[in-house]
Amino acid sequence: MDLYEYQGRALFARHGVPVLDGGVAETVDEAVGLAERLNGRVVVKAQVKVGGRGKAGGVKLADDVDEAREHAGNILGMDIKGHTVKKVMLTVTADIDSEYYFSFLLDRANRTFLCIASTEGGVEIEQVAEETPDKVLKLPIDALTGVDEAKAGEIVDRAGFPADLRDQLVDMIVKLWETFVSEDATLVEVNPLVRTPEGRALALDAKVTLDENAAFRHPDHAELEDAAAVDPLEQRAKAADLNYVKLDGEVGIIGNGAGLVMSTLDVVAYAGERYGDVKPANFLDIGGGASAAVMAAGLEVVLSDPAVKSVFVNVFGGITACDEVANGIVGALGMLAERGEKVEKPLVVRLDGNNAELGRSILDEAAHPLVIRVDTMDGAADRAAELAAKGA
Repeated sequence: MDLYEYQGRALFARHGVPVLDGGVAETVDEAVGLAERLNGRVVVKAQVKVGGRGKAGGVKLADDVDEAREHAGNILGMDIKGHTVKKVMLTVTADIDSEYYFSFLLDRANRTFLCIASTEGGVEIEQVAEETPDKVLKLPIDALTGVDEAKAGEIVDRAGFPADLRDQLVDMIVKLWETFVSEDATLVEVNPLVRTPEGRALALDAKVTLDENAAFRHPDHAELEDAAAVDPLEQRAKAADLNYVKLDGEVGIIGNGAGLVMSTLDVVAYAGERYGDVKPANFLDIGGGASAAVMAAGLEVVLSDPAVKSVFVNVFGGITACDEVANGIVGALGMLAERGEKVEKPLVVRLDGNNAELGRSILDEAAHPLVIRVDTMDGAADRAAELAAKGA
């Protein structure tokens, strides 16, 4: 889960990372109240989960309360790369002597944590790495030993940060590591990390990504989720404990196992090229327990998407046998009918693996008018794409 800057800043402050005083506002009046509390001279920053805010006019300096009112009014409601600004963050201003970059992140490719630090901040780190790679330190962090003062000192020295900021930066880096670990983050980034003319180190920006797999350890993180920004179908699926991601397509996908579902997306997209570029409408992994209730919840979510014209149920029986899945499909359709849910879109079903023949027999005997059984994955993908094209 990506956090807004004001949320990341609050996490930093909670862990003792030095940040500027400020707050967030959803209306112009709230922004004016904040500006008055902060003594007028403030920075007004659009809160969207996308870069390029400054270039889009979403970051403005206000010299007094009247200018803060004007900037807040102009920024709220602004569209930045398809994201509508619904909140602005206001902070006190700080004069900047130098800008640096710092981050901790999960390095999946190398199965470790990584520290990236540079004396060239304020711009995209990818740009710095391309133009002046010698100014970017990339240092793997051992998950068992982490970052203590000694390790933080090594980072400061190897990155080439100023010696007179060493003690402040060591303290900040240790606290950023504490934030990274204790909040179960996959990214903690400060860009820019600044030095003021008075020689003070400050985190002027906060970019944080939290690992949603660790949400059970952090009930307080639920309040950080922006429900308005989450697709309603994804919210509905989450409430039913389904692993669902909305995509831009016409064929609803239901499968058991993330790997199988990913493969299903590929074969549907390939087959869809023959039918006017039909694409998968979602990722939905029902996991191993494909009971009637789970299947009904999955079908309900997928069929609720108005873009879906057909559904492809692709199951490889393993721990969960295909006869259980078939009974789940039949039971799910019955449950939806009993609830008064209209099921009018065709379901193409492919069953293979454990008890596949029995599962196929169950579907054949049920003879549901909307269920079309196809024995091969490629054949089922082709049929689902064809039906979606006809229903469009």
